[in-house]
Amino acid sequence: MKKFFLFSLCALLTLGISAASKKKSNKKAAKEPVEVVDTVAIDTFSYLFGKANSNGLTTYLVQRMGIDTAYLSDFIEGFQKTELTEADKKEKARLAGIEIRSQVENQIIAQANKQINDSVDLLNKALFIQGFQDGVTQSNMAISMDSVQSVVKKQMEYYHKVNMEKKYGANRIAGEEFLKKNAKADSIQTTASGLQYKILTKGTGDIPQATDKVKVHYEGHLIDGTEFDSSYKRNKPTTFPANQVIKGWTEALTMMPVGSKWMLYIPQELAYGDREQQKIPPFSTLIFTVELLEIVK
Repeated sequence: MKKFFLFSLCALLTLGISAASKKKSNKKAAKEPVEVVDTVAIDTFSYLFGKANSNGLTTYLVQRMGIDTAYLSDFIEGFQKTELTEADKKEKARLAGIEIRSQVENQIIAQANKQINDSVDLLNKALFIQGFQDGVTQSNMAISMDSVQSVVKKQMEYYHKVNMEKKYGANRIAGEEFLKKNAKADSIQTTASGLQYKILTKGTGDIPQATDKVKVHYEGHLIDGTEFDSSYKRNKPTTFPANQVIKGWTEALTMMPVGSKWMLYIPQELAYGDREQQKIPPFSTLIFTVELLEIVK
């Protein structure tokens, strides 16, 4: 179909350009006859163009709309109507209900179950459908829709937390144990937030404000030693506002004088938490070497 349309449009444009070109040249040579290109009559072309646009529709009706081809004549009957009667509007609403019910049962509930706990049958299907129906008809509204949305949001957050803990809780525990042991090491300082740092080079420059833009060199590792990023290897320092990075970085940068080089040991809650960030698994404690090169003015 798309090839046909492109061909047709290109052909029509070509004809239009050709005709315009000939018309323009006729001003210079009015005696030359104007060639008329017309392979089929416009009525024939209109019919064939409409027919071409129907290509694939039957497949769409069967596969996407669930229409039985035995009732194709009923589809045509509806297609031929230019105005809907009240009975037609009623039937249209009824059919929409059937279509939406199918989507709720076969798609929405399944997706919701998977989002909750990778299950396919945790939700009570009958109550879900009843709640959906009451929401549409505004029935049993003792609880406002705002309250309904609030409860659902909080419950989904709870399920998400439970799922992430089940899948990645080992990362969180390993990080906590690492930080507990690391806090006892020489030269390690720990802030009230839980951020740990070790001063490798003590700078003497200004200390950035959170809103300042800074230029840094850095490399990052997981607690098992896996490197996930390094500006040193790219041989290119990174520039960014100090308050537009993870919390552990912002806190450290706003304590570091320019020229400093620190080791940062960042708890997962000051890093990416339960978010998966490229090579960084959820709940990961992160280790960074950070060198503050300058405050960018």
